[in-house]
Amino acid sequence: MPAAEPESLSRAEMKVMKLVWRLRRAAGREVVAAASEFNWQPSTVKTLLRRLVEKGHLHATRVGNSFLYEPVEQPVPALRRALDAVFEHVHDDLTAPLLAHLVKKSRLSDDEIAELRRLIDAKKGRSR
Repeated sequence: MPAAEPESLSRAEMKVMKLVWRLRRAAGREVVAAASEFNWQPSTVKTLLRRLVEKGHLHATRVGNSFLYEPVEQPVPALRRALDAVFEHVHDDLTAPLLAHLVKKSRLSDDEIAELRRLIDAKKGRSR
């Protein structure tokens, strides 16, 4: 039986996940230090880490009196699921403006732009 998908993330939880993805594997104190940019109390970060473990996004291993945190999955599948949830609630007429916004906000390599062109061309060919 496949594992259940992790629960959706709040904005604060996503910030912590981005830190852990960047660190790849981190002690709680490392995540607290990295989260200093948000001006959160250490207890806030620890609460968010606990929630992320409970929701299935992080795996925690006790090491002495601390925990070592590792992401359960890589960022792309998690972010795809988040986008899928957004697009489930979007009226079809809003899809193109939202996609355009994502493209405008993104830093894309030439290869990524070429891949987007291929996808659009393929989509265009199917809609005729």
